[in-house]
Amino acid sequence: VLLVMLVVVVVVVVVLAVVVVLVAIVVVVLVVLVVVVMVVLLVVLVVVVVVLVVIVVVLVVVVVVVVLLVMLVVVVVVVVVLVVVVAVVVLLVMLVVVVVVVVVLAVVVVLVAIVVVVLVVLVVVVMVVLLVVLVVVVVVLVVIVVVLVVVVV
Repeated sequence: VLLVMLVVVVVVVVVLAVVVVLVAIVVVVLVVLVVVVMVVLLVVLVVVVVVLVVIVVVLVVVVVVVVLLVMLVVVVVVVVVLVVVVAVVVLLVMLVVVVVVVVVLAVVVVLVAIVVVVLVVLVVVVMVVLLVVLVVVVVVLVVIVVVLVVVVV
């Protein structure tokens, strides 16, 4: 009887240890995945910001070159009034481009923040569910050991 009880206790302890190790592995994998996803999202965000800045710089350089050429031609060909009109139009276009770039950048930042928050919430929910499952398994194993000991006694 004592040998049977010892075998049952050893089997229960081994099963419990395997379950704990598996849950720990799953939690570690989930945390690593979340960190990798967050790093990838941050890299994507940085790339988007760099691309938007390059686009703005290129547009500003092109607009300045075009404005200088137009001003030269206008000064040679037409009167100063046309230069003022072209300058106003170019400034308005530059303002619209800057506003559009800022709005796109803000939308990208908000979307990345939303994705990060959703991922963190999902990981927390999965970890809580895994901990509940672990507690239930431990309780069931304890109940089985108690029942077996009572039956043997």
